[in-house]
Amino acid sequence: MSTSRRPPRASLPPELRPLLSRRSFLLAAGAGAATVTLAACGAGRGGSTATTTTGEAADTGAARVVWSNWPLYIDVDDAGTSATLAAFTQSTGIDVDYLEDYNDNAEFYAKVRPLLESGQSIDRDIVVPTDWMAGIWIRNGFASPLDKANIPNASNLIASLATPGFDADRSYTLPWQSGYGGLGWSKSALNEALGTDTMTSVDQLFDPRLKGRIVLLSEMRDTAGVIMAWQGADPTNFTDDDFYAALDYLQEQVNNGQIIAFQGNDYVTGLENGDITAVIGWSGDLAQMGEEFGFALPETRGNLWTDNLLIPVNAAHQANAEQLINYYYDPAVAAQVAAYVQYISPVAGAEQEAAAIDPALADNPLIFPRDEDLAKTFIFMPLTPEKETEYGEAWQALLGN
Repeated sequence: MSTSRRPPRASLPPELRPLLSRRSFLLAAGAGAATVTLAACGAGRGGSTATTTTGEAADTGAARVVWSNWPLYIDVDDAGTSATLAAFTQSTGIDVDYLEDYNDNAEFYAKVRPLLESGQSIDRDIVVPTDWMAGIWIRNGFASPLDKANIPNASNLIASLATPGFDADRSYTLPWQSGYGGLGWSKSALNEALGTDTMTSVDQLFDPRLKGRIVLLSEMRDTAGVIMAWQGADPTNFTDDDFYAALDYLQEQVNNGQIIAFQGNDYVTGLENGDITAVIGWSGDLAQMGEEFGFALPETRGNLWTDNLLIPVNAAHQANAEQLINYYYDPAVAAQVAAYVQYISPVAGAEQEAAAIDPALADNPLIFPRDEDLAKTFIFMPLTPEKETEYGEAWQALLGN
């Protein structure tokens, strides 16, 4: 493929140029972070741990752990209280600064990278990068090895996630949640336009009757991967020609007005208000939206991704972080989280615990997929740093950046 089609280099470091958010999220107040309240504290503590409005953890001087995660990614009630976090603090005496300031893999990495490179603490004990970004942290020496003696529940990790290419023996990471990139839609709007309330094929995204009502994910691996699979390429092992053929087709659909935007989580608003009919979106988002909306893996396969718990180098509270990770690998706790977020739980035994909460949860293939569901997925091919930069620059050009 000729290099003449590649855009100029951006000012970001090479591993950041390709990246946009997997879960970029418009916070209602426009703030940079949100905080989940702890409903209970350990013995002798007078209140929950605080955070600042900018997402920087406030040091109360107590036993603590600071956790940066994506928005809408833990169990919370209407008051913004997480029962599982509260129970952890109650049982251990460890306060948790839980920060919803992980809105973009690249953005977060860019913020902390100068500190990491200079050997300083980033004031976080747990971060949650997506699989390929976790690989960048590990490759650059920014991840601390996990002391599995402090995480006996790591033995509950499901076998299918035990040996990823970026961390083959899970020395540095354990999965938080997994999910799919696939087809999402408004059932009523789709039925009005196409006479069906079900999507099974990427073909339907590009039906002329949906012109101007389609949004695709800004995450390269989800969107380009789904399109490559639909075109007959293998997203787990593809060539330059395969990748650029997908981008060329997408550019055509942008030019003719079929695709109106590439977005992160904010596509949810468009689906809800009727501006969008169908998307390439994320499984948990669509599941949380309710029965008026649908999600399906395309017949030609969808993207399977994992977000991972990782302890940065020089973390101030590594042992506390490992205790927290161990807690969330208890099947009963994992089931509580899965019931709320409706992404794939990585914890063996969570399915049985979920059935005790609600039998329908255990039968939900978006939370507990069967082999036939996973057969409809791919895991995007690992990229070298050079290809990460090359493909990312071409992707950013498509997105208009």
